[in-house]
Amino acid sequence: MSRAVESYLRPSLMALAIGLATPLVSPMVLAAEQSSVRAYDLPSAPLAGTLNRIASEAGIALALDPSVASGRTSAPVRGTFNGIGALQAALRGTGLQLQQGSAGSYSLVAVPEGSLALPETSVNASSDSESAWGPVDGYLAKRTAAGTKTDTALVEAPRSISVATRQQMSDRGVHSLDDAVKYMPGIVSASFGSDTRYDWMRVRGFEPTQFLDGLPLPRGVYANPKPETWNLDRLALLRGPASSIYGQTPPGGLLDIVSRRPQAEAAHEIEVQYGSDNHRQINFASTGKIDDEGRFLYGVSGVIRDGGTQIDHIDDKRYNIAPSLTWNIDDDTSLTFLSQFTRDDTGATSQFRPIQGTKIDMPFGKISHHKNLGDPDYEFYDRTYYALGYAFEHRFNDVWQFRQNLRYTKSDLAFQTITPGSYYQPGGPVKDDGTVSRMSTNTDEDISQFAVDNNFQGDFATGDITHTLLIGLDHQRMNSNYLSIFGFNVPDSNVLNPVYGLPITRPDRSTAFYDYNQKTRQTGLYVQDQMALGNWRLTLGGREDWVHTGTKFFNKNDATNTQRDKKFSGNAAISYVFDSGFVPYLSYAESFQPSSNASASPTDSFKPTEGQQWELGVKYQPPGSNTLLTAAVYDLTQKNVSVTNNVGGVSITSQTGEVKVRGLELEAVSDVTENLKVIAAYTLAKSEVQNGIYKGNRLQLMPNQQASLWADYTWHSGVLDGFGIGGGARYTGNTYGDQGNTYLGKAKAYTVFDASVHYDLGRLDNSLKGASVAVNATNLLNKDYISTCDSYYCYYGDQRSVVVSANYKF
Repeated sequence: MSRAVESYLRPSLMALAIGLATPLVSPMVLAAEQSSVRAYDLPSAPLAGTLNRIASEAGIALALDPSVASGRTSAPVRGTFNGIGALQAALRGTGLQLQQGSAGSYSLVAVPEGSLALPETSVNASSDSESAWGPVDGYLAKRTAAGTKTDTALVEAPRSISVATRQQMSDRGVHSLDDAVKYMPGIVSASFGSDTRYDWMRVRGFEPTQFLDGLPLPRGVYANPKPETWNLDRLALLRGPASSIYGQTPPGGLLDIVSRRPQAEAAHEIEVQYGSDNHRQINFASTGKIDDEGRFLYGVSGVIRDGGTQIDHIDDKRYNIAPSLTWNIDDDTSLTFLSQFTRDDTGATSQFRPIQGTKIDMPFGKISHHKNLGDPDYEFYDRTYYALGYAFEHRFNDVWQFRQNLRYTKSDLAFQTITPGSYYQPGGPVKDDGTVSRMSTNTDEDISQFAVDNNFQGDFATGDITHTLLIGLDHQRMNSNYLSIFGFNVPDSNVLNPVYGLPITRPDRSTAFYDYNQKTRQTGLYVQDQMALGNWRLTLGGREDWVHTGTKFFNKNDATNTQRDKKFSGNAAISYVFDSGFVPYLSYAESFQPSSNASASPTDSFKPTEGQQWELGVKYQPPGSNTLLTAAVYDLTQKNVSVTNNVGGVSITSQTGEVKVRGLELEAVSDVTENLKVIAAYTLAKSEVQNGIYKGNRLQLMPNQQASLWADYTWHSGVLDGFGIGGGARYTGNTYGDQGNTYLGKAKAYTVFDASVHYDLGRLDNSLKGASVAVNATNLLNKDYISTCDSYYCYYGDQRSVVVSANYKF
C-alpha cells in the first residue's frame, strides 16, 4: 500500500466504517426490493426490535416512528423471504403496513379501515434458505463468507469467488481438492501431476492457503493435511489478496472450505465405489436430531479407502471419520463441535521422472507411466491427522452477534522415498541402457496448531446507510519439528526393469540437511464495514498483524533465529447493484506472508513478501434465476521477492524482486433448468518477473490460458426418467517449471475430457427409492501428457480413471 493511502486508511478506518453517514449519491431503488431471499426463524417479539433487525440485515432504509410501533408485538417470521416479505410477515395482525417514500425508504402507516395489508412475499424453494456456512441445492451457491467472514450474497461480494457445491463434487466424482477446483478459473490444480500426498495448486500464480471452517490449516513441508472432500458441504476459491481479514496469506488467494454440519432433518447416506487401479472406497454420512425438540443435532461422515495407484507398488489407503455435534442452547445461542481423524498410507506418485526418457528421447525409449523408480521395500508415506474444535454463535440483541471458531490440529508424518539423480549431475542420471543413479529422502515431521478467531458483527443503520460491521481478533500458535536426511549411497537401478529389495540404509541423523524446531505465534486485529446506501455498496477493511517466529537448528549446533514482523493490510471496494441483476465493482486488496520453514536460517533475516491488487469486475444474476455470470480483470504485484543479480561477475541475492500478474477471468455457473446444469470458465493471464537475472520471464507453473466446460443433463420424465449424463473438457496452456523458462522446463498445452453417467434407481420401482448408480471417468480419452517439467524432472498427469459407484440415501 502506498504511504499516502496507508496514512489515510490506517487512522481513519474505524471512524469511516462506523460514522460514514453522508450520502454517496441520491438513493436509488433499494437492494432489498430485489429477489434475493434468506431464511428467517424469528419468534414473536416487540415489533420495533424485530423490524429494525430485519431492515438492518436486508439493507432496507426503514424510518420507524417509535410511537407507531409502541406496545405492539410482531408476528412470528419463519420461512424464506426477501427483505420486504420478512417485514410484511412481521406486521401481520398488527394493523400496520409498509409505505414506500419517494426516496426509496419505508415507513409504517395504519392499515386503512376495510382494506388489507400488503400480502407477504415468501419463497419455499429449499435453496432459498441457504447460508454461507451450509449446504447448497444444485450447482449455484448464492451466499458466501469467503473474503468477508459474514453471510454475504455471492453476487454482491466485490471479489472474484468461485464455489464448488456438494452436488457439483458428487456429479463429477471428486476425490480431492485438486479435483474439486479443476473447473474454476484462475487456478492450476495438480501442479506436479498425480500426487496422493497433497493437493498442489497455483492461484493467480501463487500457492494458496487453505482455511477450514474459518481457520487456517497448518502448513509445513510434507505433513500438510489433505482435506477429505466427502466431508465438505462446499468449497470456495477466493482469488486475490485477503490479508486484511485472514492475516498472513499469499497474494494469489485462498481456499475457504466448509465442513458438513449437523442438520435437523434426518438424512443418511452410504456409497460404495470400485474403479481403476483397484480403487475401493466406502463413503458414509448421517445427520439428524438427537432429541425431539432438536436442541441436540448430530452429524458423522467418513471414508474408508483401500486401493492402488497408477504407480506400481504404491497404495492409496485412507481411513477417515468426522463426527460433529450441535447444541442449540437457546434461540440466540448455538455451539457446534467439529472433529475429524485421518490416517493415510500412500507414497510419492509424482515419481520425479528424469528429463531423459520423458522430455528427451533416449535409445531405451520412454519411461513408463507406471514404473516405480524407487523401492517399495524401503519407501512409505504414513500421515496421521486429527483435529478437534468448535463454532460458537450468540446473538446479543437485534444489532450485535458474536462468533468464535476454535480448533486444535495435529499432523504427524513419517516419509521415505527414493529419487532418481537430476539431469545436471555429471554424465546425467540415465544412461543409454536405462541405468539410473538414485538418492533417498528421509523425513520425519510433526505439526501442531492452535487457532482461534473471535469476531463481533453489528448490523445497524446511520441515517440512510446500513452497516454490517465486523470487529475481530484472531490468534494462532504453531509448533513444527522437521527432519530431512538425504542419502547418496543408494544402489543404481534401471528405468525399464527396476530392481527392488537392494540394501538401502537410512543415513544417520547427524548428516541431516534440515533438522529444526520452529514456533510461530500470530495475532491479528481486524475491522471491516460493509455499507449500503440504496443500490451502492462500499466495503472498507483493515488489519494489524503481529507475527513472531523462533527457529532452533539442531543440525547447526542449536543455533537460533528469531523473526518479528508487524504489518498493516487494507482493502476497499465499491460496487453498484442494478435492479437488472448487474453488479459492477472495483476493489483494492493487500497481502503479506512471512518466511517460514526451511527458508529461515540462523544468520539471515527475511522480510515478508507483500502483495497488492486492483480488480475491476462485473457480476450478473438475473432476478429470480439460478444463473451467475462473472468477469474480472486484475493487476497483481508481489514485492520483497528474493532475486539474484550478477554484480561484477558475482551472484548476489537480495529481497528487491518484484513480480506482476495481470489477467482476465470469466465464469458461468447455472442451474439452467431442473434438468440442465452448467459450469464454464476461461482464464487469460500474463505473469512477468520485473528484475533480476530472470527479468521478463513468466512465473513457474502458470499457464497463459485456461478454459473449461462441464454440463450435466438429467431427465425427470419420459422414457429416460432418472437417467443423466455429464461431460466436460479442460484446456491448460503451456507452462514453465523452471525460473529460466528453458526448453527443458517447458510443458506443452493439453486438453483432457471427463464424463459421467448416472441413474436414479428409484424411478424404476418405489422400493428402490434413494438408490442410484453412477460411472465417472476422468481423462476419458486417456490423454498422455506431462503436467510440469522443472528442467530436472518431469511429472506426468493422471491417466484415465473410471470409478463405478452405488449410492443409497435414506
